[in-house]
Amino acid sequence: MKILAITSCPNGIAHTYMAAENLQKAGKKLGIEIKVETQGSIGVENELTEDEIREADGIIIAADKTVVKDRFVGKKLLVAGVQEGIRHPEELIQRVIKGEVPVYQAQSRSTDSRPGDKAPKQNPVYRHLMNGVSYMVPFIVIGGLLIAIALTIGGVKTPGGLVIPEGSIWKNIQDIGSAAFTFMVPILAGFIALSIADRPGLAPGIVGGFIAANGSFYGSEAGAGFIGGIIAGFLAGYVALGIRKIKVGRALQPIMPIIIIPVLSSLIVGLIFIFFIGAPIAQLFVALTGWLAGMQGTSSILLALILGAMISFDMGGPVNKVAFLFGSAMIGEGNYEIMGPIAVAICIPPIGMGLAAMISKRKFASAEREAGKATFTMGLFGITEGAIPFAAQDPLRVIPSIMAGSMVGSVIAMLGNVGDKVAHGGPIVAVLGAVDHVVMFFIAVVVGSAVTVAMVTLLKRDVAAEDYHPEEPADAPKSTGNVQLAKPAGTSTAVSAETSSGHIEKLTDIVTPDLIELNLAGTTQDAVIDEMIAVLVGIGAISSARDFKEGILARENESSTGIGMNIAIPHCKSDAVLKPSVVFGIKQDGVDWKSVDGSHAKLIFMIAVPRNSKENTHLKVLQMLSRKLMDDDFREALLAVATKEEAYQLLGQVH
Repeated sequence: MKILAITSCPNGIAHTYMAAENLQKAGKKLGIEIKVETQGSIGVENELTEDEIREADGIIIAADKTVVKDRFVGKKLLVAGVQEGIRHPEELIQRVIKGEVPVYQAQSRSTDSRPGDKAPKQNPVYRHLMNGVSYMVPFIVIGGLLIAIALTIGGVKTPGGLVIPEGSIWKNIQDIGSAAFTFMVPILAGFIALSIADRPGLAPGIVGGFIAANGSFYGSEAGAGFIGGIIAGFLAGYVALGIRKIKVGRALQPIMPIIIIPVLSSLIVGLIFIFFIGAPIAQLFVALTGWLAGMQGTSSILLALILGAMISFDMGGPVNKVAFLFGSAMIGEGNYEIMGPIAVAICIPPIGMGLAAMISKRKFASAEREAGKATFTMGLFGITEGAIPFAAQDPLRVIPSIMAGSMVGSVIAMLGNVGDKVAHGGPIVAVLGAVDHVVMFFIAVVVGSAVTVAMVTLLKRDVAAEDYHPEEPADAPKSTGNVQLAKPAGTSTAVSAETSSGHIEKLTDIVTPDLIELNLAGTTQDAVIDEMIAVLVGIGAISSARDFKEGILARENESSTGIGMNIAIPHCKSDAVLKPSVVFGIKQDGVDWKSVDGSHAKLIFMIAVPRNSKENTHLKVLQMLSRKLMDDDFREALLAVATKEEAYQLLGQVH
């Protein structure tokens, strides 16, 4: 078995190399040698060759930033976040070994055609949009469910509909739900901008989203809705990114991400939206809402067919999200009968495939039948993605089956006037009281799921007939046994010191016993930073403690250097640094460093590098530390040291 991998994180420093190290260790443990390409701040290292890719049985991409996949067409490709590579490397490798990975297909038929040239440009846009959607959904689920619960339990029937009496506890619950609901568009816009421009884009995106959602800014009774929020998010992100690329003097660099970029971006986006974008979008949204509200008879059935097909076509992908966002926006406008059919269509693919796997035993292998139980359960909670493994293994038979089921269920729900007050789907929303005409809702789900089961059973071949095994899909390359991937001469997943610097071979080249503090006294992040800077001042490594601290804090404002597992690596290139140095400190009871996993920092390494250094010294040190600190025994040994000399000897192992 030959496996290749790529790791990359947004900053391209610590997590990139932590994931690479853990994947390599997991491969060694499983008897499979893996070559890992790292795409970090220093550039691409240990690059995969065409021959290696051609011979590989599977590819793993553990990354939180876009990785171009064109070279992997026709190969089994598993894509996961960089944290999965750090925390669950064995699980990722096992999925490739078992064949539970889809084959990557080209986005276009010809790389020479114009569509092929444009395809890579579309990937970042989709990624940015999905980042905003993922953060938005919890807000609309919370708001919708709380409002639905309040109306169901505390509502009083009046000629004008359900009304919650003032002063009732249910009125308070409704108000909380309404408050959560108002965050939908600002959060969508804010996290789209965050994906594009990192933290400096977050505030302008939220401000732009708030303006988009409130038509009073541009003289409209209705806001621009989620469409305006998407536009505001992309506008804020790219404006912030453009300002970020402007070269400024060193005096302004520390305040660029926290003052200049957010303020200028918010002002530019706000003014553009108020004077040029808001009103036209609001008018379009009003017209669209009116058109939908007036749909009756055949037109409503056609709409239900379209929504059902879109929801089930890619199960959480871009087509699914367009329909879902459309239904969510209609909830905000008080039109619940659009989300009703969507709520039905959302759960039919996993429920239908789960039932098919459990009922039609001749059509599914034993592992698939077991997976069907989990898929069915996910369907009850409205998780459409539960059907993806079945669709990935047999798309030509499964996707038409689930689309047919969702379309039938959606039409029944539309004809039965099923409404859904919360932007979610599945029986869970009916149980919690968010659905109108509950009986028709369940009839639609049952009939739609039955259609899916019947079509899958009819279209799929018997397992015995084609000797099909889920661990090794029929279209997957056959394994030739436990073959290890031979590395080209002179290559390794570890980067030699000569790669980036001819001066630093190991950590102790720039760490001395005088730079080691075994008992840090500070109880806050700021106090510990001051304490470690004082050590640098004491040995004459920096000329100005204040200037160096400004650089350290500016880096922390971009994103926390707490990388998890009780480790923090604050670092800075500064004119105040006279010679490259690393301070190592231990805080046994830990200090809050806003780490990605929530753990307090106990092992802290402060890296100081001169700004005019022509070598990537700080990146090299970060790589060395990130790899070595993945060793649990090494971390425990560091925490247990009793003397500076003992700590120094251990740090000598970092290279």
